[in-house]
Amino acid sequence: MISSPGDSDVAVVLGPGGPVGTAWLLGLAAGLRRSGVDLARADLLVGTSAGAIAAAALTNGRNLDELAELPSARSRAGDPTVMPRVFEILNAPGADPRESLRQVGTLAREADAMPQEDHLAAMEYSVGGRTWPDAPLLITAVDIDSGEPVVWHGQSGVPLHAAVASSSAAPGYTEPITIDGRRYMDGAFGGGSNAHLANGAGTLILIEPMGQMFPAAPVQAARRLSVMPDEAAREAFGPDLGDRNRWPGTYQAGLRQSAALVADLAPLLHKRPA
Repeated sequence: MISSPGDSDVAVVLGPGGPVGTAWLLGLAAGLRRSGVDLARADLLVGTSAGAIAAAALTNGRNLDELAELPSARSRAGDPTVMPRVFEILNAPGADPRESLRQVGTLAREADAMPQEDHLAAMEYSVGGRTWPDAPLLITAVDIDSGEPVVWHGQSGVPLHAAVASSSAAPGYTEPITIDGRRYMDGAFGGGSNAHLANGAGTLILIEPMGQMFPAAPVQAARRLSVMPDEAAREAFGPDLGDRNRWPGTYQAGLRQSAALVADLAPLLHKRPA
């Protein structure tokens, strides 16, 4: 298991944001990498949903330029009516959080969504394979039957693409992912960006496609840098984070925004070899 971060460590946490947020994260990371700033040099990377895709692609050395456009252009996949029902359940006053997640899991299981085999294949392409990189990487998901969050890592015995697919299996978008006989859905429901997994880090770099929509999560870190989409990127996102047709534009928005981050991030990401 990856050890907890220490007070001299740099942790990078990449949060959820649907296909649109995934494209922005990949563009941002690609732009930083072109400028000599590789987020994969962090002492710890935590990825959830869109962030899981980006974190796995980064640490696996994936050519991010190849992800500037989707292999095939498609409109929003799945059933867009499911997510509003999900938030009704999660926001119900007085509800038990685990019971709410179990109800969401039932919705996810029953929704008419992308077959899990298709999502697994897409994630294998996106992250560049099934084998975990030699990097301190954590990927989050939620067990749909227990409602319990899980954290995958290189010693979990789960293929990388399956861990990422489970973390990004949003209800109504794709079927829950089966791993060792159990089924898992989007890790964002277990704790947003799951930044608490970086507690104790000296510096936390929190990059959140949806950061402007929710209050900042409390994290125990000596220093915290928060990155979220700028005004131009938010305009590129549009009203639907699941709109895959916006992928190229949001990737380019992330690429452009990266230039403003180089000066702050370059001094922090020098400990691990590229």
